[in-house]
Amino acid sequence: MKITAAVLRRSGAPRPYAESTPLDIVELELDGPGPGEVRIRVETAGLCHSDLSVVDGNRPRPLPMLLGHEAAGIVDELGEGVTDLEVGQRVVTVFLPRCEECPSCLTGGKLPCEPGSKSNTEGVLPAGGIRLSEGGAPVNHHLGVSGFATHAVVDRRSVVAVGADVPPQVAAVLGCAVLTGGGAVKNAGALQPGQDVIVVGLGGVGMAAVLTALAITAASGGRVIGVDAMPAKLDAALEMGAHDAATPDEAVARGLRAPVVIEAAGHPRAFETAVALTAPGGITVTAGLPAPDARSQIAPLTITAEARTIIGSYLGSAVPARDIPEYERMWRAGSLPVEKLTSATVPLREINHALDVLDEGRAIRQMISFEGLEA
Repeated sequence: MKITAAVLRRSGAPRPYAESTPLDIVELELDGPGPGEVRIRVETAGLCHSDLSVVDGNRPRPLPMLLGHEAAGIVDELGEGVTDLEVGQRVVTVFLPRCEECPSCLTGGKLPCEPGSKSNTEGVLPAGGIRLSEGGAPVNHHLGVSGFATHAVVDRRSVVAVGADVPPQVAAVLGCAVLTGGGAVKNAGALQPGQDVIVVGLGGVGMAAVLTALAITAASGGRVIGVDAMPAKLDAALEMGAHDAATPDEAVARGLRAPVVIEAAGHPRAFETAVALTAPGGITVTAGLPAPDARSQIAPLTITAEARTIIGSYLGSAVPARDIPEYERMWRAGSLPVEKLTSATVPLREINHALDVLDEGRAIRQMISFEGLEA
């Protein structure tokens, strides 16, 4: 079938992206789902730094590539052997499927699936091969999803079903922003009721961490503190319910510290700030993805003398099939209002401008709309 999609042909285009237009809005051919795969009609997709990192070249991927990995959609075709989903069901896409057999999958979410990581790096689906083409030439998949399109074919393990009552923009962020930020708090940080937590970096992932921390500490006395260099992000965190907010310099000058600190900016200075704000005996969780050549400086003596822990958390140390239903339950109960993460809804044809907004740090989560586009 023919689909409308946003394709990246070259990385490292100059800014502003609204002028250099690294993402082309084109018509592609999408094959039907193979065994163990499903096709979905994409309802909305979130624009994330993991997309931007491919555009700016920090995460080299095989090109051309149809980007997008955080999405929600409706199942409209089932491949052979898929018996636990139904046509018409709403699903959340997950950018790292789990085979549940490799040693990494047996760590309970701590390590990413080895076969899933390999297929993501190669730009193919987990079963192998590519389902996208343009004029007969293959177009690579992004993280097994390629959600910036009207339709997508994905592995069954790359989707988690949610209730029909979950709005698409809520469902989509459960699969990346909430899994990553919420999981950094809940899984890697193991935040307990009554504990204080500091979140450094208040984009989509950081704000999801704030909301999850608020849900865990509600009525228990724990304080949730947001840290970001942009005053508008601090105001947004306070509006979401954070008890305090400060710039990195202000946080250090005020002596703010917490037993759990989440770094969600993906920047070496943010990591240094997170370490500096971690209380003795506490844990620093780094969930952001900096450039491969980024380096930070910390004092090892502080880690030793204060018995501190630093832990990495990829995709929130999550098992999506386990964790997404829990976040869905929390949303339905009113304790996790993730609809607050949406800062704008952007038509697909304006996605290059949206990249500029994201790159300039002016967005929490921009959701891409496919309204009016026909396959």
